[in-house]
Amino acid sequence: MWLTYSVFAALCFGLRGILYHWTSQKPINRNLLLCGTFSMGAIVNGLCALAFSSNWTLSALIGIQMGLFSFGANASMFKGFAVGKASLVAILTALPSVVVVIIAYGLWGEKLHAMQLVAFLVIVGGALLVRLSNDISLQNLQGAQWGLIAMLLFAANDLSGKWSTIKEAELFPTMFFMFVTGAICFGVWWLRDLQKELAKRVAAAAGQAGGEVLVSLHSTDVEGRAGAVWSAKRTFLAGLAIGTTNAFGMMLIVTAFDLGKAGLVSAVTALNVLIVLLYTRFVVKEKFTKIEITGIALAFIGILLMRLFGG
Repeated sequence: MWLTYSVFAALCFGLRGILYHWTSQKPINRNLLLCGTFSMGAIVNGLCALAFSSNWTLSALIGIQMGLFSFGANASMFKGFAVGKASLVAILTALPSVVVVIIAYGLWGEKLHAMQLVAFLVIVGGALLVRLSNDISLQNLQGAQWGLIAMLLFAANDLSGKWSTIKEAELFPTMFFMFVTGAICFGVWWLRDLQKELAKRVAAAAGQAGGEVLVSLHSTDVEGRAGAVWSAKRTFLAGLAIGTTNAFGMMLIVTAFDLGKAGLVSAVTALNVLIVLLYTRFVVKEKFTKIEITGIALAFIGILLMRLFGG
C-alpha cells in the first residue's frame, strides 16, 4: 500500500508543480502565494483533526520542524533559480531520496534488498535525466550552493515525516503544526518585503516637492499596477487554492512513510516532476528531448520494478 500512497502523493505534488508553473508566469508575490498555500494546509488539517478527534500529543510538534525545513528548502530553491543555473538547481533538488536512504539506514537501520536497490537507482536515474534539460559544466555551477542546501532540507523534511510516524504522532495535528509554521515564515518574509517596498516609496517621495507629491505618486503607482500586478488578496486566494493539492500530498506521503521505507517513498514521490513534464508537453506544447524521453521510460520501469519487488 505504501507504493499506492506514494504514487498518489506524487500526483498531488505534480499538480501543485503545474499550478506553481502557471502562477510563476503571473505578476505575483511568491512569498504571499506560498503563505496562502501553507495556510490552506493548516486549515484542512486543522478541520480534519477536529472532525476525527485527533490526539494533540507532544510528538505532533515534530510538524514544526517539518515546517521550518520545508520553508528553508523552498526559499533556497527559489534563491538558486534566481541567481544560478536552473537546470543545476533542478537536478540537485531531485536528489533528496539519496540522502534519505543513507540517513534512514544510519538512524533506523532501513535496508534495501537487491531488487529494491535496483528499482531505487532506476527511479533516481530517470528523475535526474528528466531534469537534465541543459548541459552542466564545471565552469557553470552558479547557484549550486543553494541547490545543495535545498536538497538537504528537502531530505530533512522527508526524514522528519518518517520520524513523526516512528514516534506515532497523529497525522492531522502534525501536518497542522507543519503548515502553520510554514505559513508564518512566508507571511513574515512577505511583510518584511512589503515594508522595504514602502520604505523605498517614501524615500523616493521625500525627494520630491512635498506631501502632495507623495499622495500623487502613490495613486499613480496603484493605478498603473492594477492591470498588471495581482493584488494581495488575489495572490493569497490563489495560494489557498494551490494549498489543497499540497495538503493532500503531504497527508499521503506521511501515510506512505508510515507503511514503507523512507528512501523508497521519497524516490517515488520525487517523480512528481513527470506530471509537470507531461503538462509542459501537452499544454504548453514544449517538445521532449531524447534525454527526457529516456528519463520518463526509466522512471516508469523503476515504478514497475518497485511494484514487483518493493515488498
